[in-house]
Amino acid sequence: MSGFVIERANPSAPEAAALIARHVALMASQSPEESCHVLDGSGLDSPDVAFFLLRQAGVAIGMGALKTLSDGALELKSMHTVSEARGSGAGRAMLEFLLDRARSQGAGGIYLETGSTDDFLPARRLYETYGFTECAPFEGYAEDPWSTFMTLDLRAAA
Repeated sequence: MSGFVIERANPSAPEAAALIARHVALMASQSPEESCHVLDGSGLDSPDVAFFLLRQAGVAIGMGALKTLSDGALELKSMHTVSEARGSGAGRAMLEFLLDRARSQGAGGIYLETGSTDDFLPARRLYETYGFTECAPFEGYAEDPWSTFMTLDLRAAA
């Protein structure tokens, strides 16, 4: 996993905006509109969201974000690795970075929503590898057959 650089970024910067647009288009192609909970650039450019880019050899190949929830927990948002870099360890590096950042912020828990279809199986398996387990909908989400909700108790996983 060497060679990756992860830094906070502005979602409206051209490099970030291009990656976000690619992610939004992919999510829209895999879920019906009413079940697509992806944040676009304006949603990621919010005071309650910390957005990060992962670069390799200076090129942005992945992204991820942490959104602060009302109870002080965090939500993992916009995890995406470009298809050309899948299998490189970029997604794992971003997830580890975000989990470390959440712990350093003192968050007790972290949540996420991902798709329930086979398209999202690699993502769900990655999250399970780090100890995430399925949970009920949280913070404004509702039961949806297209969604899988997961959580990780950061105190227990430390």
